Amino acid sequence: MSKPVVTSINPATGDVLQTFTPHGSANVDAAIERADDRFQTWRLSSFTERSRLMHKAADILDARKDAFARTMTMEMGKPLREAVAEVEKCALVCRHYADHAEAYLKDETIQTEAKRSYVRNLPIGPVLAVMPWNYPFWQVFRFAAPTLMAGNVGLLKHASNVWGSALNIEKVFREAGFPEGCFQTLLIGSKAIEGVIRDSRVKAVTLTGSGPAGRSVASIAGEELKPSLLELGGSDAFIVMPSADIAKAVDTAVKSRNKNNGQSCIAAKRFFVHADIYDAFTRDFVKQVEALRVGDPMLDTTDIGPLATKSIRDDLASQVEATLKGGAQLISKPADVDDKGWWFAPQVLSEAPRGTPGSDEEMFGPAANLWRVQSLPEAILKANHSDFGLGSAIFTQDEAEIEEAVRDLQAGSTFVNALVASDPRLPFGGVKQSGYGRELAADGIKAFVNRKTVSVS
Repeated sequence: MSKPVVTSINPATGDVLQTFTPHGSANVDAAIERADDRFQTWRLSSFTERSRLMHKAADILDARKDAFARTMTMEMGKPLREAVAEVEKCALVCRHYADHAEAYLKDETIQTEAKRSYVRNLPIGPVLAVMPWNYPFWQVFRFAAPTLMAGNVGLLKHASNVWGSALNIEKVFREAGFPEGCFQTLLIGSKAIEGVIRDSRVKAVTLTGSGPAGRSVASIAGEELKPSLLELGGSDAFIVMPSADIAKAVDTAVKSRNKNNGQSCIAAKRFFVHADIYDAFTRDFVKQVEALRVGDPMLDTTDIGPLATKSIRDDLASQVEATLKGGAQLISKPADVDDKGWWFAPQVLSEAPRGTPGSDEEMFGPAANLWRVQSLPEAILKANHSDFGLGSAIFTQDEAEIEEAVRDLQAGSTFVNALVASDPRLPFGGVKQSGYGRELAADGIKAFVNRKTVSVS
């Protein structure tokens, strides 16, 4: 009987890139055993040693960024220049934790009647990461850098369409000199995740992905009484008020909606524009969207590549069709796209009614939805109608409006006059159906540690 294989498809052409043989149960068990064994020594390593190796990983990322980026682009279609920038950002997060992990995890003194009281942050063991395809490197490194620097070890279950990138990431840590078992890639499908979570040697799980996947992982982790962290989907609101710099707001809105071919959880997807400036904003927004260049993602001149898979392209097309049938208007002229590959032309819809996908669902691709609003309270009310709560943005020069948006928008972050983005220095995560817990900054490295209370009398 032939062994099962997983096929990697180039979304720009539909051609087969590579085939992989998934790991069987014996391979997975051996990997978990290596992780458990390695943890017993890695947890005792010094911050100096961990930092040295993490800096080496960053150097490897910088040195080989072009090759890593090409694999990403071929596997999931993002423009090559964005893939290069993604690898560079991974080097940044490695250096951030290499330089700051010790300070983030230092003992926290608390004044009590005892002679000395403090909290010590101790590693807990192997952590499983279930990661998505849209940022094949970044999503993994923002988990791996703090995890390894905290003294834990990592197991990666990556999306099956980016297994080439997953193996490249493992190579980075191995070539940087991290001991065997510190970071391993498991070539497994979604059905095998439950067994890994339930394994007593695995102490925690983090997932970035869809709502259904998050519910499944959280349920299993809950049954096992293991900590979990979820970063799920988003349908971020982008509010523009009359005092805003309209040109900057338009430029940022177009970039936010269409970066990574529109396949970003923190992309702005729902735009609420004040009536006083709606016509001017919409005119320039549509003009810029129609000027985006769709084509070969390997070319520097390309703005939008293909969507990652045929099913993603087909799902987005169905959502747009249902939104238009529900009463929304198509206010842009989509460009012609190639029939070969998983292409979707950027487009702009307006006034999607409640109950349509454009209003109520995450649209994971370059389709924007605009609404005219009469006030900031109306914009916030409509923004909060979403089940999601990952990021949000407001463009205004009015301090009272800024405070109102920060107070009332139901989201894990609010960026003012700027693109919503993840930054190693800032906590990142969502509320509502966008998940729970925080990655990055001090929060991220403390997500999977034992915050042990110590009292000395």
